[in-house]
Amino acid sequence: MTDLSIDALPVSTKRQTWLRIAIVGMASLVLSYAVWSLYVAGQPLFGALVLAVLVGFAVIFGADRFYTARFIFPGVTAVLVFIAFPIIYTIYLGFTNYSSFNLLTYERAVEVLLSNQIVDESTERPFSLIADDGVYRIFVPDGDSGFLSEPLFLDGRPESVPATAVDSAPAEPLAMREVVALREGLSSVEIVLPDGTPLRSAGLRSFASVRSEYSLMPDGRLKKQGDGTFLSPDHSQGFFIDGDGNTVPPGWRVNIGFANFERIFTSEGLRAPMATIFVWTFAFATLSVLLTFSLGLLLAVILQWPHLSFKPLYRVLLILPYAVPAFISILVFRGLFNQNFGEINLILEALFGIRPNWFTDGGLARTMIVIVNVWLGYPYMMLLAMGFLQSVPEDHKKAAAVEGASALRVFFTITLPQIIPPFLPLLIASFAFNFNNIVLILLLTGGLPDIPGTVIPAGQTDILGSFTYRMSFMDSGQQFGLAGAVTFLIFVIVGGIAYANFLAMRKAASRGRAAS
Repeated sequence: MTDLSIDALPVSTKRQTWLRIAIVGMASLVLSYAVWSLYVAGQPLFGALVLAVLVGFAVIFGADRFYTARFIFPGVTAVLVFIAFPIIYTIYLGFTNYSSFNLLTYERAVEVLLSNQIVDESTERPFSLIADDGVYRIFVPDGDSGFLSEPLFLDGRPESVPATAVDSAPAEPLAMREVVALREGLSSVEIVLPDGTPLRSAGLRSFASVRSEYSLMPDGRLKKQGDGTFLSPDHSQGFFIDGDGNTVPPGWRVNIGFANFERIFTSEGLRAPMATIFVWTFAFATLSVLLTFSLGLLLAVILQWPHLSFKPLYRVLLILPYAVPAFISILVFRGLFNQNFGEINLILEALFGIRPNWFTDGGLARTMIVIVNVWLGYPYMMLLAMGFLQSVPEDHKKAAAVEGASALRVFFTITLPQIIPPFLPLLIASFAFNFNNIVLILLLTGGLPDIPGTVIPAGQTDILGSFTYRMSFMDSGQQFGLAGAVTFLIFVIVGGIAYANFLAMRKAASRGRAAS
């Protein structure tokens, strides 16, 4: 029987084994600290994700039996962490009320409401801060005299000290910039006047009698100190509700089932713009693929013409748009299409006397976006077509020409059917990319002009991706849950359309091969 223990291994192998175990142990300790930090920071979901990575790393790299898995572990981990997890988490958000009004947990929302304070304006007084041998005193004026507190440390710990009456401030007060630097310490102290009135910081310039706005009742309700009314927690919508049925922020995140999806399909102010945006998104992606493919293929065919001179120069010039970063080209086109000073309008006005409103007219704005996207995308299609055209056998073309077929007939019956199959997955990928090409939309038009009558920001040039982005980060409500629901629908739609396109184009390619 073979001894597989570490002691039975050669000395060099032992050293490598112990070194590997030490590295795995140190990395595991670092990841364990990350897990603990995420849990303490209130992010248990992300902590669980890192913990799963930690366990997989320790098992695969710690045991020799999983040696082959070490080569694929980094790639699988990257796919799960950066692709699968964001998709699953986004879909999960679609079933919650997560928004800028519902960011907190229930416990944290209660803490925030309990920390609300009411300032008694009748007791509000200005103050000055005096440094005294490493400690501080607070002087509160009262007419020509005032009250001076006992020494304070202002180190952030809660302090309550009495104040005695004095004729005037005993020393020169600190400047405001020094008071600002000590604001955290000032917020945690309380001075008690001779008549028993407690004063707390009510800002950078005043002290006053401050009390909590709410108190927590044993049944979980919050009692308002002023009028004795109650706030009741409603866990179905993640808000406290007052006696009139109004919600009181901040709220907390709760699962609301299919409410976001129901809102998408039932709210007229949301359903109507989404239908318009979906149609435009589909048209934009389809036009982009068709036009970039057609233009790229046409230019590739021209560049293959044997009698064309200066072909290397033409190739370089036609590939240049692909070499320039897309965001730079988009910003350049934004200037070229400027309605008042852009070169395109200046040329059109000089030739035809027209100045199109590229950014304020919805139809023209969409036309502009398609033009710019075709400019950005045709070099990629041209490069692919130049390679695929080289793979078409010349014998087939010559045989068709001998039979009397014209150049166009040879192209559409022999050349095109043979290059469509390798082009097919790339065309589908291009369609999926353009379906979510939010960079072009946000940099060129920002989704504008807006669609009137919507309940959330929605523009005539928005595609579903940019519409979701604006809903999440540019709307005042930042409705992440609703955006998650829309994202899930986009995922399903893109997958369905891409699969349908794949089937349709594969059938077309099969018919083309059969005809040839």
